[in-house]
Amino acid sequence: MLEKITAPSILAQKGQKKIKMITAYDTPSAQIADKAGADIILVGDSLATVILGYETTLSATMDAMIHHTAAVVRAKTHSLVVGDMPWLSFHVSEEDTIRNAGRFIREAGAQAVKLEGGRKRLNVIKSLLNAEIPVMGHLGLTPQSFYTTGGYKVQGKTSKLAMDLVEEAKILSNAGIFALILECIPDKLAQIITKSINIPTIGIGSGPYCDGQVLVFHDVLGLNFGHIPKFVRPYANFSKIGVDALSKFFADIESGKFPADNESYHMDKAILKELTSSLKPKNKKVANLS
Repeated sequence: MLEKITAPSILAQKGQKKIKMITAYDTPSAQIADKAGADIILVGDSLATVILGYETTLSATMDAMIHHTAAVVRAKTHSLVVGDMPWLSFHVSEEDTIRNAGRFIREAGAQAVKLEGGRKRLNVIKSLLNAEIPVMGHLGLTPQSFYTTGGYKVQGKTSKLAMDLVEEAKILSNAGIFALILECIPDKLAQIITKSINIPTIGIGSGPYCDGQVLVFHDVLGLNFGHIPKFVRPYANFSKIGVDALSKFFADIESGKFPADNESYHMDKAILKELTSSLKPKNKKVANLS
């Protein structure tokens, strides 16, 4: 049986082999990801948009994140399960941040948490690490900063912004996080950051030079009907497969082809005969009034 992947074992993969990471939001998707060989399963706050139909990830709540993380953990995966701390769960006091992160560990069973931001989050990151909670960082495009960054745009495109990202990556690495997501930054900048820090970088829309890659489960499998970002490569078209399959199912219902004889349960013939006999109407004798 494979050993459970941990935060330290992910850290040890730096420069050794590429880290394979994917999101998942329930038991079946976690089982699929784990059987396919995922090193890390992130229960992302992207569940707000991918699963719950909201416009942005800001609608993800702590209760929703705990609910879905617990469902992933119940898959009993070999992969490391990381809970994504939603908006306003760590933009608060250090005590409340620890309490919220602790829910991922105690209630949901996650083995680590992820949070967005750089030097502004340094104090809460240190507090979490002091509380023995492994932390994954996240720089570049940070969807929880959607309104302040002006939307979903590539980050670090000027020399100053690029240097800021390099410095923030070093700050987070030195603080003791075990891995760092780099989202939507130029590929060469991601390469510079990857070489500048001693923890693994995991890219999403940040080119091939990171220590690993992550995408959203539904994007990889084509299980959506919306816009597909440039950096996504769908490996299947589950949406079309699903629509085609359900269309055939509904057509068979309409035609009477489903269920077939071998898809039905049958009653013992003797019992059926007895039941049928007992349900036959009784002939009532007409009273002779003459």
